[in-house]
Order: sequence, then C-alpha cells, then structure tokens
Amino acid sequence: MLLATDLDGTFLAGDLPYRQKLYTIISQQPALKLVFVTGRGVESILPLFEHELPVPRPDYIICDVGATILHGNTLSPVDALQLPIDARWVGKEKVLQAVAGIHGLEPQQVPQQRRCSFFFNGNTDMGSLRQAVRDIECDLIISAGKFADVLPGGVNKGSTLKALVNYLELSSNEVLTAGDTFNDLSLFNAGYKGVVVGNAEEGLLKATANREYVYQAKTEGTEGILEAMHYFPSFRKWVRDEM
Repeated sequence: MLLATDLDGTFLAGDLPYRQKLYTIISQQPALKLVFVTGRGVESILPLFEHELPVPRPDYIICDVGATILHGNTLSPVDALQLPIDARWVGKEKVLQAVAGIHGLEPQQVPQQRRCSFFFNGNTDMGSLRQAVRDIECDLIISAGKFADVLPGGVNKGSTLKALVNYLELSSNEVLTAGDTFNDLSLFNAGYKGVVVGNAEEGLLKATANREYVYQAKTEGTEGILEAMHYFPSFRKWVRDEM
C-alpha cells in the first residue's frame, strides 16, 4: 500500500497527537509505503527530518510540483522516471524570456529545479501568462490565488505519481493520495483514492466534489488523512486500532 501526500497543510498539519499517531503508524508498518508529493524543492524538505517531531523518511520524494522524483533514503534520482521529465524542460532562461513584461509577476526566491515559480496578483494579465507558457510548450499550475508554477509540458504531481505507481507495479486500489490546494488537483485526477483534508482551498473542494473515490475530510492535516484511511476499506486495517 502507498500513501502519497502533500506536505504543507496536509502531512505537516494537524494537532500534535494526530501527527504523532500517523507518523508512528508509518514508521512501524513497512508495508505502508510513503511518498511525499510537494511543491517544495528538496533542500527545504531535508530539515523536516531533524525537527523535534521528525517526519518519517519517505520511500520516494516527488518535489518541485512533480518535476523531480528521488529515492527517499539516498535522494538520488529515480532515473527511469526523471530522465523523461528532464527531456521536456525548456530551461529557466527560456521561461523568464517568455514571461518578461507581464506585470504583477514576481519570481519566487526558493530552491527549484525543472520549473519556474512565481507570485502573481490582481494586476497580473493571466491570459498573457497562459499564452506565453503555451508558446514554449510548458504547463501552468495556479494555486492558493497567488502561486504560479511553470512546469515541463505534461508534468505535474499526478503525472509523476502515476509514473511511479506504474514503475512499482502497484494497482490503483493500493494508493491513497492526500492534499489541500489546487496544485494537488492532478493527484485527484490520477484515478486513485484520495482525501482532500479539512481547511482545503475552495477551488480544490469544488473540483473534487461528488467524486466517489475522493473523500473530503472534516478534519485537517494528518487527522484528515487518518479519517480517510478509516473511510476507505483497503486502508482501514492500518488505523483500526487507532481511531
């Protein structure tokens, strides 16, 4: 079984007892594999393993909004999956040239690979931005009403997770995804069971409403993940004694 989860607002959120409970389940159950699927770059993930309440080390890390995929223990690329993504990336300079002159667009000063991330505001010409990104055969992902990620064409959290699931030869019934913002939508479009945790972005709630395989949790963060694991029969055994 595999839990593929966003970090901020999801796996790193929730009251301390629920974080401890979920992290303990994962640490004590090697048959339950963990994948981080995040917009963070890998450099900003590493300090999480040194916190007072350290997060479990994942089996795999999908970061940079899907543009990077690494083995969790060695942080080396999963070459069979990473190389096709690399081949699609046009490069940072080409992206910056394409969006130059679009007002209200500010580069995010965070570590990132194979993607360019920006802040936007109410003055940003989103139509021009979308067209500029299409012209260089990249994809644009908008989230939280202020973040804009330019990614290699056809690459997102969901596409990279799907490639990983196929690589591991898992069935769709063995995967649970979790997220809270609109850049997680591709996870819920990948065809796996999913949980939109409490306090999620309104756009994500609307986009996933009435999907039989997506559970919208009442509780936030890790508590919401535990709630969903109890809801889905194939994951219930992991939390039967915990709820």
